[in-house]
Amino acid sequence: MNIVILAAGQGKRMHSNLPKVLHPVAGKPLAGHVIDTARGLAPEKLVVVYGHGGSVVRSTLAADDICWAEQAQQLGTGHAVAQAIPLLGPGAQTLVLYGDVPLTTAATLKRLLQAGRDGLSILTVDLADPSGYGRIVRDADGKVLSIVEEKDASPAQKAIREVNTGIMAIPTARLADWLGRLKNDNAQGEYYLTDIVALAVAEGLPVHTAQPQGEWEVLGVNSKVQLAELERQHQRNIADGLLVAGVRLADPARIDVRGELKHGRDVAIDVGCVFEGSVELGDAVDVGPYCVLKNVKIGAGTRIAAFCHFEDAVIGPDGVLGPYARLRPGAELGPEVHVGNFVEIKKSRIGAQSKANHLAYIGDAEIGERVNVGAGTITCNYDGVNKHKTVIEDDVFIGSDTQLVAPVTVGRGATLGAGTTLTKNAPPEALTVSRAKQVTLAGWQRPQKVKK
Repeated sequence: MNIVILAAGQGKRMHSNLPKVLHPVAGKPLAGHVIDTARGLAPEKLVVVYGHGGSVVRSTLAADDICWAEQAQQLGTGHAVAQAIPLLGPGAQTLVLYGDVPLTTAATLKRLLQAGRDGLSILTVDLADPSGYGRIVRDADGKVLSIVEEKDASPAQKAIREVNTGIMAIPTARLADWLGRLKNDNAQGEYYLTDIVALAVAEGLPVHTAQPQGEWEVLGVNSKVQLAELERQHQRNIADGLLVAGVRLADPARIDVRGELKHGRDVAIDVGCVFEGSVELGDAVDVGPYCVLKNVKIGAGTRIAAFCHFEDAVIGPDGVLGPYARLRPGAELGPEVHVGNFVEIKKSRIGAQSKANHLAYIGDAEIGERVNVGAGTITCNYDGVNKHKTVIEDDVFIGSDTQLVAPVTVGRGATLGAGTTLTKNAPPEALTVSRAKQVTLAGWQRPQKVKK
């Protein structure tokens, strides 16, 4: 079986320099969704027909299993498929898909391929308003006769509600001959792929149809309005799947998954959350409102308060994080770690039961277990050229407003007094303080404004 994906269109109504098939849905190009679905069918050959913005399309979607066919002039769908003919294998069927129709499921395509085992099959759908679509014309016995594009349709044909989605499974052995016989004597002056249906009927080849689970499977994109509608439909499909699997969503209409979201049991997600890349939530994880999680693994029982932003981080079980916490790439938190409001952690490991509850920056650090990081504490890890490491051993207490000028080590059980600027290693089990002498000036008066 071959799969041909048509992705040559310009998409003028998108009003964008970006080729239409590269506009994102759920963080992935439209055509990327179609390619992923196609791969799931294990085709012998996977061909993408490109045209407008060709170099960008090829570089963005490049993969070893994709063959490329250029459609230098956009002369219709039949002309587009013809460009792929030299690349097709001798498979029994060639499945034609569209790079701007991203939500068609593999299950629907398998039904379409099964329906067309002995001939040609068309994916159709019944629409309350079929305007703009090619109509499926049948005879009195219900057999398919042809597809008529709306601009070429008679008033009676325009009343037909069953429409062509453009997706077809075609016998490869007949495809080249049929495409070579297409004419462009129509309202568009184009070579329609749909005209091969009449040729198949004329030769007595069976023409079958299959329908998708819902209209959303065949929704295409021609404008930013349609792109936004498709995004919401896709996100609602994802939300429904999460609900069925047992995730509690505060509002299924207010979640965005732009990648893969794995989860355990009894997971709760509040409104406005965005999940990007690969995210894994353990059992009983609770994610508060308006959090952004990208490539994050979160251990069971961890609670995340509102407005947190985590990227490329690992969080152990039973943690308490946020609100307004930020974990940057390389942050690794052990079990029962507390990270509070306006705390930023980058490329650092924090041991079990340690706490940084507010207003701290921890970068390039190794922090042990049961450490308390006071408010206003920062690791001064960057000297303007290189990054340096801070090591804080177990059971350390760091007072508020402390600066640790790396490279520096704080020994096990040490205490740093508030306001300390640590430039040398602090010994274990001792108090280290570095602060200016406190002075009181008696009789001092505040400056007064001079009256004009």
